[in-house]
Amino acid sequence: MRLRLTGGRVLDPANGENGVATGSVRDIEIEDGRIVAPTDQRADAEYDLGGDVVLAGGIDLHSHIAGGKMNLARLLMQEDRRAFPEMPGNFCGCGGGRAVPTAHATGCRYAELGYTTVFEPAMVGANARGAHLEMADIPNLDTGAYLVLGNDDFFQRLLAAGAHQETINAYVGWMIEATQAFAIKIVNPGGINAFKFNARKLDLDEANPHYGVSPRRVLTTLIRAVTELGLPHPIHLHGCNLGVPGNDETTLATIAAAEGRRLHLTHLQFHSYGTEGDKRFSSSAARIAEMVNGNPNISVDVGQVMFGQTVTASADYMSQYRNRAIASPNKSIGMDIELDAACGVVPFEYKDKSFVNALQWAIGLELFLLVEDPWRIFLTTDHPNGGPFTTYPHLIRLLMDRDFRNAQLATLNKAAQAHTLLSQITREYSLEEIAILTRAAPARILGLTDKGHLGVGAVADIAVHTEDSDREAMFSTTRFVFKNGRLIVKDGLVVELAQGTTHVARPEFDRAIDKDMQRWFDESVGLKSKHFRVADGELRGGAGPTILKCEGVAS
Repeated sequence: MRLRLTGGRVLDPANGENGVATGSVRDIEIEDGRIVAPTDQRADAEYDLGGDVVLAGGIDLHSHIAGGKMNLARLLMQEDRRAFPEMPGNFCGCGGGRAVPTAHATGCRYAELGYTTVFEPAMVGANARGAHLEMADIPNLDTGAYLVLGNDDFFQRLLAAGAHQETINAYVGWMIEATQAFAIKIVNPGGINAFKFNARKLDLDEANPHYGVSPRRVLTTLIRAVTELGLPHPIHLHGCNLGVPGNDETTLATIAAAEGRRLHLTHLQFHSYGTEGDKRFSSSAARIAEMVNGNPNISVDVGQVMFGQTVTASADYMSQYRNRAIASPNKSIGMDIELDAACGVVPFEYKDKSFVNALQWAIGLELFLLVEDPWRIFLTTDHPNGGPFTTYPHLIRLLMDRDFRNAQLATLNKAAQAHTLLSQITREYSLEEIAILTRAAPARILGLTDKGHLGVGAVADIAVHTEDSDREAMFSTTRFVFKNGRLIVKDGLVVELAQGTTHVARPEFDRAIDKDMQRWFDESVGLKSKHFRVADGELRGGAGPTILKCEGVAS
């Protein structure tokens, strides 16, 4: 198939192209699912875009879309699908839900917003097979998953025994391969494990009560492993003391602990709280943004809070256990998972008249506006923890329209308004910066060289938006979305379902670790290690993964 898109204003920051600003237009030609150089050949189909804005398909590097915690959240929040049923006349029968939509609906709603690639940021090894089966049920999206490590007992035992870095690297490589993962996520390093030994908090330099290992050591050891294995994405870190006033000091210390090595801090809003003021809860966004600006090895996503009903789902059961008392509705789930990690699901409603919730909203926007480099900050709500991904268009308008932002701020809790500098920040994001945050930058940090841009050789994942000064309206719908060159969305609605691919990383590692893993599974897990492994043929109905080979880096 050869397609041609004509008359579009191409916005492609990765290749320095900004047709929106210059008014210039160019054609995009697609052959067999990839963008090719323009030709004079007859196209099988041609679309006149009439000056609409053309972007690469959106990439969300952090959104909880699959795995055990999301299935538990769906079971817990039946009222979510009752409140947001499937749209009448939807041809694909994808089901409903907003905070925790069905797997099928997740793919459809993302595609309608112009997204074509989404990464699940917290896959537990014991749940890997289920997570992949669930991702296979998500249409129209390429997916991948970050493996949660750092709290598993095998790793903690290695550190406690003083294992050599080469052994750590081999274990990390084995686990990535066995679970078909793309990157490594650390959730509250060591804290989840410490909870099982009756600890209820664990600071960066506090020792695990059983293994004697500190979060700092977990972090620095895994940073080194990921670096030496050559994984494209740096450690994806959910740090210590999430949601605790005063955790700003921990966040600043964590950045310093990286010592110049690459580190990604996820849902940074939840780690940017001070203790100033009469309520002992304040914004430290300015301090942390300054630290991020001064450390080019650090990248972040925000985890923006958006008002309304959602559900928080996290492997950080230390935090979820603390928050279960404020669940809304009043119900929650918590568990340990096969010596690997934990899971906590707590429904929550963010309220604009609540001091804490309003200030959380402001802190997230402060971070977006104060971190200077758009290539190192990413647009997320930590779906569904801060809010559903379907609120992205509203968030984009908040970033691009200062008057609108300040008008929204004026409606919030009065005390919270007095505790934020948000109204004094004049920055407004440009369309090009939004394209960087949601396309070009995620592709770069994930090492996806054929995504996030519209140059020759790129995968033909393309979103077409009609220009509108109301940026929320503009990004709430798409005129066209193409997935691998196939039209899947027209005039804001899914018209066809396409099967995506699963992105996995394949680092080289010392295969001698396999004997240790066999022994561990036999003695401690009760499952053969060969049965723990997820085979290529189990992904996407046997289609197999898209493999990103990794080049190791010497220590």
